[in-house]
Amino acid sequence: MQFKHRLMAMSALASACLAATTVQAQERTNTIEELVVTAEKREQSLQDVPVAVSAFTSERRDLVGINTVQDLTNFTPGLNYSTATDRISLRGVGRLTNAHPIDTAVATYSDGIYTTSTVEAGKTPIFVDRVEILRGPQGTLYGRNSIGGAINVISKRPTEDFYGEVRATIANYERTLFEAAFSGSLAPDLQARFGINWEKQREGYYENIVPGMPSEGNVVDQWYAEGQLQAQMFDGKLDAWAKLALSGWNNGGGGPGARAGFSPSPTAFGEFGAQNVSAGFACAPATAAGPTVINVVNASPAGCVNPASSDPRKFANRIAQSVSLDETWVVASEWTWHFDTMDLRYVVGGNHYEYTLFQDNGTGAIVSFQIPLRTGATCSPALVAAGICGPLTIFPRQTSTYQEKYYNYSHELNLSSSSDGDFQWLGGLYYYKEGYDQPVFTTLHEQPQILNVPTPAVPALTGPVPRSFERRLYDDRPTFEMVSYAAYGQIDWQFTETLKTTLGLRYSHDEKTGVESVRVICFATTACGTTPETLGTLAPPVDVTAAVVYTGGATNITPQGVVARPGSRGGVTFDSFGFATRYYAAEWEAVTGTAGLQWDPDPDTMAYARYSRGYKAGGFNSGITTTLGEFPFTDSEFIDSFEVGLKKTFGRTLQANLAVFYYNYENLQAPLTVANNTGTLAVSQSRFLNVPKSISQGVELETTWAPIDNLTILFNYSYNDAHVEELTGVFDPDDPLAQAPGATPYTPLVACGTVPAPTVGSCDVNTGFFSRPQNLSGNSLPQAAKNKVAINATYTFDFDAGTLTPSVSYIWRDKEYSSLFERDTNASKAWDQVDLRATWRDRDNRYSIIGYVKNVFDELGYAGGAGGSRRTGTYATGTPGVTPGLPAPTPNRTFGFQGLGFTYALTPPRTYGVELQYRF
Repeated sequence: MQFKHRLMAMSALASACLAATTVQAQERTNTIEELVVTAEKREQSLQDVPVAVSAFTSERRDLVGINTVQDLTNFTPGLNYSTATDRISLRGVGRLTNAHPIDTAVATYSDGIYTTSTVEAGKTPIFVDRVEILRGPQGTLYGRNSIGGAINVISKRPTEDFYGEVRATIANYERTLFEAAFSGSLAPDLQARFGINWEKQREGYYENIVPGMPSEGNVVDQWYAEGQLQAQMFDGKLDAWAKLALSGWNNGGGGPGARAGFSPSPTAFGEFGAQNVSAGFACAPATAAGPTVINVVNASPAGCVNPASSDPRKFANRIAQSVSLDETWVVASEWTWHFDTMDLRYVVGGNHYEYTLFQDNGTGAIVSFQIPLRTGATCSPALVAAGICGPLTIFPRQTSTYQEKYYNYSHELNLSSSSDGDFQWLGGLYYYKEGYDQPVFTTLHEQPQILNVPTPAVPALTGPVPRSFERRLYDDRPTFEMVSYAAYGQIDWQFTETLKTTLGLRYSHDEKTGVESVRVICFATTACGTTPETLGTLAPPVDVTAAVVYTGGATNITPQGVVARPGSRGGVTFDSFGFATRYYAAEWEAVTGTAGLQWDPDPDTMAYARYSRGYKAGGFNSGITTTLGEFPFTDSEFIDSFEVGLKKTFGRTLQANLAVFYYNYENLQAPLTVANNTGTLAVSQSRFLNVPKSISQGVELETTWAPIDNLTILFNYSYNDAHVEELTGVFDPDDPLAQAPGATPYTPLVACGTVPAPTVGSCDVNTGFFSRPQNLSGNSLPQAAKNKVAINATYTFDFDAGTLTPSVSYIWRDKEYSSLFERDTNASKAWDQVDLRATWRDRDNRYSIIGYVKNVFDELGYAGGAGGSRRTGTYATGTPGVTPGLPAPTPNRTFGFQGLGFTYALTPPRTYGVELQYRF
């Protein structure tokens, strides 16, 4: 439905609400309630905090329908979240990888305890009192992980009076949610709270059309339980609070990392597997022109046509995805001693989990296919008789397993003034440690050559190694520990009746150490060192680890290990099992802070100007899919943030908060893949580069308007121009010749073999031309929508038996890119969404009934930019792809140069349900 039609629908609802006021008995006044936050580690009114903050209470979340982290992004200017990767960003500043040695840029704190995941912010309102989102660098009070901002999740605390509540939700896609919470006093000055929930969704958002296979996308079976104790001791001098939370997931295709999007374009054969492809290629008659499908789960439509080409909610796959979370616990505790004029607070806690993601890695619905001989190739009778020359049958069922075994704990001690006065201060010490194992491997399950066949010696590569390890083609095993400590202080001085200044300073020190071992097996491509004629039934797997890792520097590691350090390329050695190993160790430190001026000309107006310095420690290009590349280190990131803001309340009926900001962003840590164009192996290497300079600038407006009794209207708008200012000499592995629309090469096309050869780039054997570097200056930063709009209207109808509060929300978001390369295949489209909700609450507030419909018009919404990638098919057979206007590429290579695939990450489709709440 078009934009104007939806605005007309919202306008009609608002008009109906206004007309209804003439017949409704009104008992309330149309004032906006004050919201207290702890954004600066002390309780303050939101309108008095000289920081851009979006805050959501549990009551507001229930009324509007803000149930997930994705919902939070809709109503928070500049906030972006990818459900599939569990990555969050603010104002274009975020994390571009899930490799733990690269820190997140937006810190999430649950009851003062830092967590690397944003999942805590999505807990349901029965557990959470409020969520505070601090926009912009928080380098004084929150430290290195808050260069983009911080999210505070504050739990509901125990009560002195007994309180109990149960909730139940039934929704489409066979979703059920049951929750309960109980709170009260156990003894004088001792209170407790206990809560539990269980959520199960049996039908996914994406239908697998392969017979017998389950649907995926938010298919979950997960539980969460927490217990709290709270005590007051020594005549109220000491307040103590502690929480223990346990949770577990036994999900199908649901949860972070699970299927959350679709690939509408046909996807050609990859190096080791295949996906659904177009009818003209995959199901063509057997010829020497290319791979031919000979066995498909169901020949039509799964094997020949990608079902997502016509229906984004369908896919074809022979492997069921699963997400699990085990041994998960979170501990948080806060102890506060109240002196006469100051408070001493100690916050301690940590968390632990074991996460596993099991998924398809490019199988699709194809059971097997054949790679024929290259055009014109012949086999001698002896080779044919030996079974080592002729068409090769590929069984592409390949899976990827990603695991995290993680722990962290932190200690924070701070001392703050507590008396009223013109001079307020806060100082603290902080210590944090985390550690993890992050094994990642891909497995080729059914290929007979992989099972129990010794890998032969290939002198140019690794040499003799034992048998292929557990059928794994790629096996990466990183283990790391990180330690951070800091000291900070901030003062606020009210030096006149209307002017206040803020000065803050923080010293941070970070240490990261680890070790990573990688092994890579190559099979069924000429890049493995096998001639085209011997891609037969006995085609052997080849260990190519040494060809894809960087072996310069120290190549012999002592038993204690030779450490790779910043500025060096690091040493790599090989063990008897064929694994390449590298050790890492590095330290970073920084002094950050803030300086601001606040002006309060009257009780309803606050204006501020603020400078903040943000810092994120350097890291290692390690884990996920890396192969010990040449440059493993990145330098620290820094942001100089300049912000002015105005918070104004007009007559207690209109509240408007405006922020204008400008970032000078240095050394953004960006993963950029360097294509291996030598022809020795069709595997690319990923590097983390520090982008010299980026800019993020924009305007954000948040308003709350209560024009009449019982009617509240929220309106948010943000404009964010986040782009690269300086970055040249970068190659796009998905478009090595820089010919895609929007590419910005600065060298001409040069054919391979030209004398003299170009001084930059290397020969791309798939196209027959040298790759071309690009100038990315001016390109957008990933996951940063330039414009966002959110509108919500709620109106409360009063009846003798209770109240009815309908709610309507409209969301519009601009397009986003997933990469620094502004290709169409990396861009999501602009999208919008309408949500409806109605809440009935009885007069005694004993029960509520909520009915809702989200994404009423079932539109495609996008959680970030699209994932564009080159559809590789480097085989020694067939006819090479031809680029219009260019000579034919090097013979004996099948490569669809124009074949750029792309994957969209989607928000949920239309969902609807009923929730019942009962309080006692």
